[in-house]
Order: sequence, then C-alpha cells, then structure tokens
Amino acid sequence: QGNCTLARCSLSGVSGSQGLAYTNGRKPVVNSSSVFTVRYFRTTAVHRDDVVTVNTPAFAESVTEGDVRWEKAVGDTVAEDEVVCEIETDKTSVQVPAPAAGVIEALLVPDGGKVEGGTPLFKLRKTGAAPAKAKPAAAPPPAAPEPVAAAAPPPAAVPIPTTMPPVPPVSTQPIDSKPVSAVKPAAAPAAAPPGEAVPTKGARSEHRVKMNRMRQRIAQRLKEAQNTCAMLTTFNEIDMSNIREMRTVHKDAFLKKHNLKLGFMSAFVKAAAFALQDQPVVNAVIDDTTKEIVYRDYVDISVAVATPRGLVVPVVRNVENMNFADIERAIYELGEKVRK
Repeated sequence: QGNCTLARCSLSGVSGSQGLAYTNGRKPVVNSSSVFTVRYFRTTAVHRDDVVTVNTPAFAESVTEGDVRWEKAVGDTVAEDEVVCEIETDKTSVQVPAPAAGVIEALLVPDGGKVEGGTPLFKLRKTGAAPAKAKPAAAPPPAAPEPVAAAAPPPAAVPIPTTMPPVPPVSTQPIDSKPVSAVKPAAAPAAAPPGEAVPTKGARSEHRVKMNRMRQRIAQRLKEAQNTCAMLTTFNEIDMSNIREMRTVHKDAFLKKHNLKLGFMSAFVKAAAFALQDQPVVNAVIDDTTKEIVYRDYVDISVAVATPRGLVVPVVRNVENMNFADIERAIYELGEKVRK
C-alpha cells in the first residue's frame, strides 16, 4: 500500500502458478506470473479558511426592523463571541457576536442602515484560532540598591531665647485708603493662540446629533401623551431670603445707576439660564424632518408680560451672556414694545 498527498492508492496481488488478469473487455487471461490490480481513491482537501455569512438574529415580538451600528470594520480580527455590531430597535439593543474567530471580510449593510430579521450582515473568514494577544513587555531588572548613606549626626541643640524680639517702629505717615469703586479689575487674560477658535460673545451656535430609533420612539410617545393625556405641573418651595436681602440692600443703588428697578425676575431668569447650561438636554429641541436632536449653545427664555390686549410672552435672547441689569433692561424694553 502507498500514500500520497492528494490521493491514496491500494496495491493488491495474487501469487501462484496460475494468475487471473483482466483485459479492457473484463475477460480473464491466464498468466503464470503474478498480476496486480491498482486502485486509486481521490479525496478533496479540507479548507479551514471558510467564509461564513452572519445574518440578523430574530427580533422580539412587535419589532420588525432595527438600525445597525458597527463596532468593527473590514479587516479587523475578532475572537469568538466578540461583538461585531449592535442593532438598535424601538425597544432594545441586540448585540451580534462573531460565531467563530476570524477576520471581517465584508460589511453587507452600511452603518445606520435598516435591517430585518434574517438580513445578511457581514462575512467572516474563519481562521480557526483566536487572535494572538501581544505579550506584555518584560519588566526591566530591578536596579541595584544604592549604598545606604551614613547616618547624619543629630543637629546641635538650639539655645532657647530669653528676651523678646524688638518691636518694629510704627510709621507716623497716614495710611492711604481708597474706596472699593476705585479699585481697578485685574487685567484680562492673554489672547488665545491663533490656532484656537475663540467663542465670540453672543454667538448663536448649535450642533446636531442623530437620534437612534429608541429616542425617536420615546419622543413620539411623549408627544402623543402630551396631546392625549392631562399634564401635571409641580411646585417646589425654595428659600428666597438671600435674594430678598440682596434686593433690599442694592435696589436703591441699582435704580440710581441703571434707572431701572431691581426685581426678582432677573434672578429667576439668570438661575434658569444657569440650569439650562448645566443640563443642555433640557434646552435641546427635536427636528422632525431630519430626526435629529438639536443642542443649542445659547439660552433664550420667554417672560410673560401683561398688556391691555392680554398676556404676551416675548423672548429674551442670549440670556447666558447677560447680568441682572441687562435682563431687567431687556424685559422692560420688550414689555414697552408689546404694550404699544
């Protein structure tokens, strides 16, 4: 018997005075010599680098489609059960792992594309082994301990003074004093380097973030609830003693300097502006046409003003850049405009 790489052959022989041989016509022929029959068995090579196509898993009930968000790219090496992509549906997110260790050969759906259950997602070329991890660098050998220095002698004892130190003479010159209003503010900080963008005061910039399917569904349900359900407004009590004391102390000087009365509305508006800057999601709006959340970097606050024709709500814009005097002036001017 003999073996080869791509085929296996079997040799068998019959010994004796009379041998049987077969011609192409399968007729026996008597021969005194031994006759051998050769048979060949061919087998196909087993390919280990199989390419498999991974499909979208089945969704839960009432969910028909989802959006794909890729965690890996073409050419990335993944281990078995490593997450390749995540499918966001209206209710939950479904992770799609790699069925085996291999290399991502093709992505069949673009990032953000919609898929249904059973849709082909990506092709994976199996390598049969997990990707090798880089071995950590060997730790450097510990440095030789330095020789311990000889112990320093203890410091000499300091004598305890027995007399009081001399008192510095008091200057007879009068001490210069200046009012607080005369104190000049500190110099402005240095200008930013030319490569960095400096935000201008009053700039009304905004940036957009695409909503995922879950956020779209939440926004839709909230709007439906607002249109169909009764809404409840809650009130929280706060301590206003500091604001009242500040207004009592500064209202006369404020009126004299700005020719405006210092009310509580400027404090309320400024506090709301600080809160909106701290929680920008409350200051955001939803663009239904593009399905995006628009985060505004500016703060506009509406203030109700009573007029003979009814309640009017003008908008005070760019409150984040205003102080109390600017807010009081804007409210007063808008109120006068709507009353005319």
